Order: sequence, then structure tokens, then C-alpha cells
Amino acid sequence: MTDPGDTTRLPEPPVRTSIQPQPPGRFQPASGTPAHPTWLTESPYAHPITDDSGRLRAAPRPAWRQWLRRIFLLTIFLIPVSIVLLGAGVYREARTASPEPSDAIVVLGAAQYNGRPSEVFRARLDQALALYQEGYAPLVVLTGGKQPGDVYTEAETGAQYLIDRGVPSSAILFENEGRDTWQSMRGVAAILDGTDAESLLIVSDGFHLLRSQLMARDLGFSASGSASTDSPIDPWSGTEFSYVIRETGGILAFVPQMIGLS
Repeated sequence: MTDPGDTTRLPEPPVRTSIQPQPPGRFQPASGTPAHPTWLTESPYAHPITDDSGRLRAAPRPAWRQWLRRIFLLTIFLIPVSIVLLGAGVYREARTASPEPSDAIVVLGAAQYNGRPSEVFRARLDQALALYQEGYAPLVVLTGGKQPGDVYTEAETGAQYLIDRGVPSSAILFENEGRDTWQSMRGVAAILDGTDAESLLIVSDGFHLLRSQLMARDLGFSASGSASTDSPIDPWSGTEFSYVIRETGGILAFVPQMIGLS
């Protein structure tokens, strides 16, 4: 019971100047959805970042990670494209190479059997003989060493083949140490060192010309090519395709040398 004479009043409750969002109480169910609770919508500390459809957006990735991902995807895309284009270049050179007047004709070696050239080698030698007789170059350089057990080198066999067909021995040089194309081309450069030879006309099977010319140019020569027309390796055959694949790999392996990394 209240004394009417008592003038003391209970304190007034504090007046709230703004309505602050309160989390749902123990017995008050949360409204909205778990992703977008409505009791948080007025909180200055919890505004969810959403896209136009209202879904939560992931935090943006750092710029360096985005660029790294783009470079990786571009590299993955360019590697097979580059290989295909390089293989097409090998085919193109095999079909379109045309001889140009040069200081020396270089015949790349192939198998020989006790002084007798194989069909592939003979086709290259016949092509070089025709070019020499037509006056494309005053000098012929034969290349190629020998396999274990051989009596003659590929270069010696090729030189004798041409001499027997009228090419004077004074017009023939041979490099008889090379076991692969790069060794043979370096041997040619060593033989011609000190001469005035600056341009080479390379004779081989068509699929072999692009890599050989790249090597000659890396050694400081200008180079053209001529494919052996009577080779037993038929154009567009499965055998030629296998050689094109090998040559493509050989060019890729030679790239570090061309750009000065080896």
C-alpha cells in the first residue's frame, strides 16, 4: 500500500534514442533465414556481401593469384598449339623448300652398308649430284660418321658415290665424325671455317630440312634446302608422319640452343 504523503518517485527508465538490434532471446525464435537473419540487417558490423540475386559473394581473390591462374591456363593452352604448329611447319618446309645458289651443298648422311649407300642415302646423293651439275654450288660437303663395326663412314661412302658419277674429288669435302645432325652441322662449320662459304644448300629428306636449316643458321650460315625426290619414304605416309613427330621433338630440344640457354 502506498503512502499518499510520500513524494519520492521511482527513477524513470532510460530513454533509448535509437532502436538497437537485439539477438533473439532464449524463447524468441530467430526470424529470416540462416543466411540472412533479419535481426542482423540493422547491425553496422554484419552486412552480408551479396550478388544481384541475393546470394552471398565470396571474398575476391588477390590480383596476383588471378594473374598466376591466367598464365597457367594460357601456358597449358599454348603448349599443344605450339607443338601442332611446329609439326605443320616441318610438313610445310618438306613440301615447299626450294634450292638457292649457295657456296656449298651439304648432304646429310644416312645408313650405308660396307660402302654401299642405303636407298634413303642414295636418294640424297642423287639429289645433290643433280644440284651440283645444275651449278647451284661449286662444292659438296658430305657428312656422317660410322656405326661400330663399319669399315666406311657415311661421308666416305657418299664421296665415293659422287666421284664414281663424275664429281671431281677437288670439289668434295667430308665430315666423317658426326653421329647426329647437330654434330654433323658443327663439323661442316669447322671444315668451312676460314673459307669464304657463307651460304649452304642442305640436301636431305623433306622432314629433315627445317631442323637442319635452323642449325645451319644458328652456326652463322644462310641456308636453303632441297628434299630428295626419290626417297623411299613416301610423302604423307605413316613412316613420314613418325619422322615428322621425331623432328618436331628434335626442334623443341634444340630451342634452348637457339635462344642461348645451353
